[in-house]
Parts: sequence; C-alpha cells; structure tokens
Amino acid sequence: MWKNNCTTWLSIISLLSSILFADGVELTFELPDNAKQCFYDVIEKNVSATLEFQVVTGGQYDIDVVLEAPNKEVIYRQVKTQFDSHTFIAPYTGEYKACFSNEFSTFSHKLVYMDFQVGDELALPGLEEHVTVMTQMESSAQEVHKNLVRMVDYQTSHRLREAQGRKRAEDLNESVLWWSIMETLAIVCISISQVLVLKTFFSERKPVNYTRLAG
Repeated sequence: MWKNNCTTWLSIISLLSSILFADGVELTFELPDNAKQCFYDVIEKNVSATLEFQVVTGGQYDIDVVLEAPNKEVIYRQVKTQFDSHTFIAPYTGEYKACFSNEFSTFSHKLVYMDFQVGDELALPGLEEHVTVMTQMESSAQEVHKNLVRMVDYQTSHRLREAQGRKRAEDLNESVLWWSIMETLAIVCISISQVLVLKTFFSERKPVNYTRLAG
C-alpha cells in the first residue's frame, strides 16, 4: 500500500512540475527485476537537455542507465548508480533514447524517478519576445516565476529523500519486528523445556523395598 501511495503522490508532483518546466518528461515508474525500460524524446540540434534520475526504493538502490543519440552513439552511461544528473548539448537532430536497466537484479523491484528536460525554461506569457525594458511588475513576475520553478525542484528533491528514508525505516522496522518475534519464540521454547526438565526431578517414583533386597 505504501508503495502505491508513494507512486501516486510522486506522479502528482511530476504532473504539477510539467506545468512550470520546459518541454520534457518527469515521472516515476516501477522497474521490475530482469527488466529494462526506455524513454524517447526528439531533440533539435544544439539544444540543451538534462537527464536526472534517482532510485527511490528497491534492492540496493542502483540501476544501469544509458543515453543514446539518434546514431546509436552513447552520450552517457552509468552502471549500478543510485542517482545522477547529466546535461548535454544535442549533437544531432533526432530521437534520443534514455534506457534504465534492472537486468542484473533477480528479485528486487525498484521505483525510479526520472526527469528528462529539453530546452530552456519557458518564459512567462507575454514576455517571450519582450523588446523593451521590462516594467517593475514584469520583473517581479519573472522573479516570482523563477523562484516557483526553483521551489518545485527543492520540493521534489526533499520528497524523494523523504520517500527513500521512510522506505528504509519501514524495512528496518520490519526486520526488528521479525527478530523480536523469533526471540520471543526462542524464550518461550526455552522456558517450556526448563519447566519440563525441572518437573522430572520432582516426579513421584516407585518406592524401593529395602527389606526384600536385604533378604
């Protein structure tokens, strides 16, 4: 249930963030064991793009990541990495592919956050082709817009860390619970065995006829 809730509110964060950011994709997805998922985006030549990812839950919090250009050239590669960010300038116009692999894991499902942003931040409506000096109100609106974008980045980062920390705490709590149950069962078994052993010391025994033995 917690994983579903985590996925839900992270998806909501991604949806809200997409309103403020430039063209691109931001989402969380589940990456099963022995699985690989790829995402595609068309990027124009000489346009800046940023790929950011983080493993939120699962296993040792590591995945393999490969970013390829349209000509199959590997732009970026990471092996068993928990999180990273890579900014590049597209050398060609075409479809770029970002692949996330969990093929080295045989049983760990993982929840991965990905942010693939293309191009510069969109300006506020009405300020895209501003040829004159901006008024004080326009400058204030532009500053507020930048601060809102920065705030969304901070909130996403902190919520990802909170989700990761909470999952680790729940795993630790579950381990402590099972260890406590095993200790309790061991104590109960030892107590019962001690009672049974002590009981044998005080059980009634058949009396011995010493007169008969003497005769």
